[in-house]
Amino acid sequence: MAVVAWRAVQLRFLVFSLLFAGACVPDDRPKGAATSASATAKLVAAPERRHPAPAGDSGSQPHNIVPGPVIETPFADNFDRAQLGADWNVTGGNWALREGRLCVSGAHNHPAWLLRRLPVNARIEFEATSSSPEGDLKVEVWGDGMSAATSTSYTNATSYIIIFGGWKNTFHVLARLDEHAPDRTEMRVEPGETDPRAQPALPDRAYRFKIERSDGKTVRYFVDDIEILSLKDPNPLLGDGHEHLGFNDWQVPVCFDNLTITPLKS
Repeated sequence: MAVVAWRAVQLRFLVFSLLFAGACVPDDRPKGAATSASATAKLVAAPERRHPAPAGDSGSQPHNIVPGPVIETPFADNFDRAQLGADWNVTGGNWALREGRLCVSGAHNHPAWLLRRLPVNARIEFEATSSSPEGDLKVEVWGDGMSAATSTSYTNATSYIIIFGGWKNTFHVLARLDEHAPDRTEMRVEPGETDPRAQPALPDRAYRFKIERSDGKTVRYFVDDIEILSLKDPNPLLGDGHEHLGFNDWQVPVCFDNLTITPLKS
């Protein structure tokens, strides 16, 4: 009887040990695995940053940009401050103030728009510098103040597009609504050309731009006081949706400075 009782005690001890060991088996899953999966799901589901849709686009993108006042007296901005401020609407890219200039690279046709409104006739002056031998200095005038490219080709602009040394310094261009339009006004660039209008944009040189419209329909653009191109528009861009200046860029590092806008009488 004593032997039987002792074996019963041993059996109970063995069962208890097995149960205790099973309760202490470690969980091989990484700690926080459930949290990581949840965070990944949230990242995937998060909407990407959206930009205001172009005028005439019936998409669901927001149209909550509030235009500023019409420029009725000379306006100036030398960008000599820490923050760009409420006068400007940045539609994307890494636009920033650096050493008293408005600079960007790789904006991919997402402009920085001035929210103050251009009058129908105005003289717009500024300095522009490209840090690349590819040139590609770009500005938009009389646009809607909120649009940006929605594809690789910028065919949905709302403005006149002025490009100095575009397409890797092969063309100067003045286009209406579409920088690739077959009827755009252009000047082929030739290195070593004696005609200053056909010379490429040089890197690290601050060019003085002047853009004018004085008759409500003819846009002219000058660089260093030399008229590069002009466009007489039989259906000029006027009024609501065509009242803003935008500095723009595709890929190369560029900077803009010393902007002045002077209303002109027709």
